[in-house]
Amino acid sequence: MNAQNTRLGIWLMITTTFIFAMQDGISRHLASEYNVLMVVMIRYWFFAAFVMTIASRKAGGLRAAAATSQPLMQAFRSLLLVTEICVMILGFTLLGLVESHAVFACYPLLIAALSGPVLGEKVGWRRWVAIAVGFVGVIIILEPGFGVFKPQAIVPLIAALMFALYGLLTRYVARRDTAATSFFWTGTVGSVAMTAVGMWFWEPMIGSDWVWMGALCVAGAAGHWTLIKCYEVAEASAVQPFAYLQLLFASTIGILIFSESIRLNVALGGALIVGAGLFTLWRQRRAA
Repeated sequence: MNAQNTRLGIWLMITTTFIFAMQDGISRHLASEYNVLMVVMIRYWFFAAFVMTIASRKAGGLRAAAATSQPLMQAFRSLLLVTEICVMILGFTLLGLVESHAVFACYPLLIAALSGPVLGEKVGWRRWVAIAVGFVGVIIILEPGFGVFKPQAIVPLIAALMFALYGLLTRYVARRDTAATSFFWTGTVGSVAMTAVGMWFWEPMIGSDWVWMGALCVAGAAGHWTLIKCYEVAEASAVQPFAYLQLLFASTIGILIFSESIRLNVALGGALIVGAGLFTLWRQRRAA
């Protein structure tokens, strides 16, 4: 992998995290005005159309993209992701972007912790120490026992756990399926599931919010496209540390647009989580 490709991969990852942070900001706005399930349903309609358009242009078309020897696992991980998105957006409306993302940043540590039981990968003692440090960071953010513990803070933690499991199952299905197949199942199954649930929560939307809805749909598709391109040109281990920039970008949007603030415990806990996560990624790369 040459330096130019890695550099391009890093810039694509930075672009991806910025797009996803913008998407989170728009989601927070729309979900505070309309039902979360309806917002995610419309977003997934566009996502499914995007996925099917990409699949239809490749060799073998939709039939080849849908072909898998593990349909139940593909369907389960797709349902897991769409549920995680609903839970995380709910977290934005309860806690705001800053605190939700600070807690959610622990998902790479959860992936490391669960990679043993789920994928049979070996996790050394140094990485276990880093995982423990990261969870100390989560506890600092949650502040149990200080009389100000927010039960709502459990919401992004549940989302992080679901996203970690989704990531591990995506790695599991990748042993037999292509990335294009996993992407196809993610969009189509998620869309069908959200339509079955979200159609019962339809609310009329004002004109300006349809513009934001359109921006959300485009951002979702654009973010997934830049992420795919990122992994095409660079190794995941080289670009993954830059995924933490989403915490910075989302927090900036939360502060500037939604007048959120960063409490000291959130800053300290977030720093511990990110530091532990970066160490875990570094150890993973050394081990590889």
